[in-house]
Order: sequence, then structure tokens, then C-alpha cells
Amino acid sequence: MDYIDLVEVFEKLEKTSKRLEKTHILSNLLKKTQKDDIEYIIYLVQGRIFPQWDQREIGMSSKLIIKVLSSVTGDSANEVEKLWSKEGDLGNVAFILIEKNKQRTLTRNTLTVKKVMENLRKLAELEGKGTVNKKVQLVSELLTSAKPIEAKFIVKNVLGILRVGIAEGIVRDAIVWAFFDKEINFDYDEKENNFIVDREKYNFYIEKVQRAYDLTNDYSKVALIIKSKGIDELAKEKLTPGNPINVMLYQKAENIEDAFKIVGKPCAFEYKYDGVRLQVSRDKNGNIKLFTRRLEDVTRQFPEVVEYVKKYIKADNFIIDSEAVGYNPKTNKYLPFQSISQRIKRKYDIKEMSKKFPVELNIFDIIYYNGANLLNETFRERRKILEKITKQEKLKLVLANQLITEDKNEAEKFFRESLAQGEEGVMAKNLEGIYKPGSRVGYGVKIKPKADTFDLVIVKAEWGEGKRSKWLTSYTVACNHNDELLEVGKVSTGLKEKSEEGVSFDQMTRLLRPLIKEEKGKNVIVKPEVIIEVGYSEIQKSPTYSSGYALRFPRVIQLRPDKSIKDIYSLEDIKKEYNKQRK
Repeated sequence: MDYIDLVEVFEKLEKTSKRLEKTHILSNLLKKTQKDDIEYIIYLVQGRIFPQWDQREIGMSSKLIIKVLSSVTGDSANEVEKLWSKEGDLGNVAFILIEKNKQRTLTRNTLTVKKVMENLRKLAELEGKGTVNKKVQLVSELLTSAKPIEAKFIVKNVLGILRVGIAEGIVRDAIVWAFFDKEINFDYDEKENNFIVDREKYNFYIEKVQRAYDLTNDYSKVALIIKSKGIDELAKEKLTPGNPINVMLYQKAENIEDAFKIVGKPCAFEYKYDGVRLQVSRDKNGNIKLFTRRLEDVTRQFPEVVEYVKKYIKADNFIIDSEAVGYNPKTNKYLPFQSISQRIKRKYDIKEMSKKFPVELNIFDIIYYNGANLLNETFRERRKILEKITKQEKLKLVLANQLITEDKNEAEKFFRESLAQGEEGVMAKNLEGIYKPGSRVGYGVKIKPKADTFDLVIVKAEWGEGKRSKWLTSYTVACNHNDELLEVGKVSTGLKEKSEEGVSFDQMTRLLRPLIKEEKGKNVIVKPEVIIEVGYSEIQKSPTYSSGYALRFPRVIQLRPDKSIKDIYSLEDIKKEYNKQRK
């Protein structure tokens, strides 16, 4: 496929915020995509080069793109930077400069999707002496052949700032619309932005595609299988230790009584640990990998956990769900998440950090064991397997503390004990529940003490004034609503000027600066990656923010580097809390 054909789709996607319209546009693209390009298309429309769990990075900064544009167009780096300051988007800068430039050759090679993807992937493979120049050459090669509008989106893909609003749910639905339109009797009404299907058949195919994604965490692979081999081949996909899957999520319950209503009686109560959630896998060759709930590979950052797993878990291969909880090595008392959060991104002094901030691995589920997929086994059976293969040692590796009961008083006592140990609360789990990756389906809930906080993502920021002018000091935060981020307020308190006192302005600025997508004056728009826990005194209705709500007296409680956009609070969560305070 010619790259310009994909770019035309990017433009259409940019112009609409309607989820169904985006799905229809993408499904039409997938219909005409040949199987050799299907993988590239699905990655690129999501603003990716590799699968979500692949840790390879392009490593191209905004400054390097300025160097590329200067090289390709003949404009000085200073001129490019001035235009960037005015436009706030390097993709737009690329469009403007290449459109006006007179020195470029009149004959251009036609760019293909494959060529663009090959060059972008090569960027991640380069290392050693001369890497910067080689990267400049690879991107320059593309921009020299690119039409202005192609250049715009090449730069956006390189910088990871595509912003055409394609979330995972849209990709899944588009695959079904594209490849099974006849089977589901599909029809889309563009005028009404609505679609008609045989609902039973539609749900059948959605579930098939979703299941395959749950096992592979890669919609490009799912689409390629369907395109080349058909729907029946999806059933042959298997869990693979070493390739992470989305962990199961748990909805909130108001209290113990509410938990019983949701998960049934009797149920299993377990401590809710205040740590880093880790998916631990061991493949058939004995290789152990650790992934966060964001699918980041943190095996190097937690070397002691790897040793514990080797020593205390007796199985040839497995995928285990767990929580690494920090503790004070002098008192052996558990510490809050924030004390070990800095270990997640750590690249240096790892051994020293593991001694300073050691962790205990608390195992609470298993989803793959000695070649067998356990996703559809009951939680009761999965726990039995854990008990069989695990040798426990306090402060190293243990099974989650568990109580099975239908008695409210026993459960309340267990809840209080968890809090006394310094944990967040308890989980309540349906004993007959299966493991459903990435879904809140009622198989388990979390119960925490009443706390007026939300996990939200930063989408905008502002540079400070006076002595704080070098820092981003005010942050606009957003919740999730059907894969769309809606703003709920602006927070500027709770941070410190010195890092040793807690989360600092400097630390936050270092996190946000590489994520800046647009900058106009003091205001910046950032790639939505930094999750923070935000405290507040009250929720108010407000026309100022796109959610329709605003947090009164918001403050930053802590960073949540272990969480992703999938984990932030939804608009429904905010509405629910708003309605509670009205009672």
C-alpha cells in the first residue's frame, strides 16, 4: 500500500471525534489492505512501531527531528525551532517547510507503508558510534521522498504523537466490521452515525477476536491470522510465557456487604497489597521475565524477585499474577507503594536499590502452568495449583494472605487486619470465577477505606513563574470515557520544590518534558502517559472541563508509574462519587 493512502485515512480520523465513525473509517482501510501490510497498518494507526509489550524504542527526540528537517529542507535549525515555537507541533512544521522548500528534487520515490515502517524499525536497532547520524539519514531518506502531508505524519509517528484517536476497542471492532460484515449482516449509516448488525452473531465474532487478543496482546497478529487463514485459526492461539497479557482488573465495592452482593457467598478475601503489580513468567527454557501492569519489562529492575521465583516456585513454565511490596529492611515493616516506585524506571545502581528498597513478592493468581492455559479454570482451582507449587518464605516470596468465608464479621475483621499491616484493604474474589484479562467483570472486587482520590492522567501542563519558571507546575488531568480522555480539573498543589521531600516539580518536569506534543507560550499539551493519584475535597459540576465535572481543591498525592490509561478512573466512576456526595 502506498503511504499516501494511509495518510489520507489519518486525516479523516483527525477530523472526527465520533467513535463509530472512526471505527468505520478504519474498517474500510482494513478491507482493502493486503495481508503483507496489515501488521504495519494496525501498528501505525495506533501510533506504534512494535507491539505494546515490546520494549524497543526509536529514540528520536524533538531536537533530532529539528536536525533532520534542517538537513532535508536547507532551513537553519534556528529557523525550524522558531517555526516549532509558533506552530507547537513538529508534524505541522514538517508539512510547512517541505511544502515551501524550493531546493527539493522534483522527482520523488513513491513511499510505501512497508518502506516507512522498515526505516522506523531500523531506528530502534541502531546503537554505538555514529548512531545519531544514521538515525538522521534514515528519517531524512523518508522525508526527502515525502509529500508535505506524508512528512507531517512521518514526523508524528517518529515522535509518538500521532493523536488520531484509535484505541484498542476501536481496532477490535474495526477488525470485525471489516472481515465479517457479511456474516453479521453489517450496515453503517454515515448520516446517523449508527450501525445495524445481527447482534448475536456480532457478539460471537467480537468475543473470538477479543479472546485472541487476550492471548497475544497484539491486534496486528490477530488481524493477520484472520486475513490469511480465517477465524478458525484464532482458536489455535495459545498463551506464551515471555509475552505479557493484560492483567485482570477489579471494580470497587463500597464495603464488605456490597462485595458479597457482587461476587457471591462464600468468597475468598485477600489482602490488597500496596505495591507494584508484576506478571511473572517462566518459559520452557527457564527464562524468567517480570512485567508491570503497563506491560513494561522490569526484569532487570527486580533481580531479587527473579532469584525468589527460581528458588521458591517449582514448575517448568508458568505465568503468575503477583504484587511486589516494599518493606523497611531495618524494621521489616511494609512500606507504601511510593517508596519502591522509583525502582520501576531504574537503569543504574540496581543492586544498591534492591538492598535499600527490598520487596516481598505476594502471589495471588496463576494463569498458565506447565503448558496448560488456566484462564477458564476456576479461581478455587488456580489457588490450589499455587499452593502445590509454591514454597513460602516471609519477606521473600509468599502467597497472598487469604480468608474464605461468608460471614460478614469475619470478613470485616480480616479487612481491619489488612489495614493494620499497612496494606490498602482487601480483595473479594468469586471462587468459581475465571481469569478475564483486562476486564472488570465481577469475578473480583477491591474494598478500600473511604478516600477521596482518583487515579488520573496528565494531558496538559503550564510553565511556572518567577523562581519556578524552569518547571512545569500546573497540570490538567483527565479521566477515561469510552477510550476518550475528558478533563476534570487542574492541579498545582501537593508537589515539593526539593525531591527529598516527596514528588517534586523538577521530577514532574523531567517526566513531562519528553512528552510535550505542542507548546504555545506557557501552555503545553503532553502525550497522556503520566498517571498521578489526585486527592480532592469535593466534585462539582462544571462547564469548564470536557467531562462536565471539576475537582474542588485537587492535590497531587503520588505518582503511579505502574499504571496505564487503562487503569485511570472513568467518567462513570466520577459520576458515581458525585452522586454519593449528594445523598
